[in-house]
Amino acid sequence: MRLSVLDQAPVTIGNTSVDALHKAEELAVLADELGYHRMWMAEHHGTKSHVSAAPEVIAARLAAKTENIRIGTGGVMMMHYSPYKMAELFKTLSAFSPGRIDFGVGRAPGGDHNAIYALSQGKRPVMDDMYGKFEIALQLVNDEVPEGRLYGSIPAFPAGVTLPQAWMLGSSGNSAIATAQMGVGYSFAQFFNGDLSKGILDLYKERFEPSAFMEEPQVNVSYMVTTAETREEAEYEALPFDITRLKMQQGQISQTMSPEEAKDYPLTEMDRIKIQQERHMHLVGSAKEIAEQLQNEQEKYGFDEAMICSIPHSQEKRLDVYRLLAKELF
Repeated sequence: MRLSVLDQAPVTIGNTSVDALHKAEELAVLADELGYHRMWMAEHHGTKSHVSAAPEVIAARLAAKTENIRIGTGGVMMMHYSPYKMAELFKTLSAFSPGRIDFGVGRAPGGDHNAIYALSQGKRPVMDDMYGKFEIALQLVNDEVPEGRLYGSIPAFPAGVTLPQAWMLGSSGNSAIATAQMGVGYSFAQFFNGDLSKGILDLYKERFEPSAFMEEPQVNVSYMVTTAETREEAEYEALPFDITRLKMQQGQISQTMSPEEAKDYPLTEMDRIKIQQERHMHLVGSAKEIAEQLQNEQEKYGFDEAMICSIPHSQEKRLDVYRLLAKELF
């Protein structure tokens, strides 16, 4: 199975923002050595629990530190950028690392309303026509001239670069048809709400129209995973993130605590039931169990690649997740 990495530069309790960025770099180097296919950085704003606020900048660093793995964004949140700026960013990245850059975009804000308005300098953010914005950016990346006076009179440089792969993120299936019509890859965030269905992916494949960015449809699915040598150890390492997710559902954004702290956290019986009910969004188990689960999911849904996001408190345990899965699946 083709495996990839999705990272959010998580800041667990007891660590700093700077630590998180250096740990993302460490993860990229390891993933490259292990043979992972790609690594994407997410975009988050205004939260102390994740510091991937400038994924395109981190991508430049990671591409310079690795040799074979594809590097990109999962994704740049389009509402905060002009198509022209996005084209300039990814053409520049591709000029430095030809054949290894992924231009992944999302339609969500990546932050709360305070972050949204700060990023738009207090103006009303423009949240409509995200697909049109992406299409213009793709034209500019491909050295084409978009219609209209605004973008049709000024090319995006550098010109003549190797095209990055282009991807659209989704978590509900609403974007499947538009993504297919643009001829770009479809990345489904299963860890977000767990609504993946074969029908969504089949619809994308059926409606796919080849483009300069992608000749055939490609689908990857992002999973939150915690694994270890044994299921018991995996459950122990997974509980801090489970608690973080519970808090988030209650409107509390918090950093991931240590497993020692989580062990003594006062969970209600309903909390424990909810955690188990959401195991389709957070895969937990031994490496062998997770490998089998991913293979079964691939057979059931027909995707090409699994992207693994993992947030144990310890960096060493996080790296072990990727080591163990590589051992089972490569």
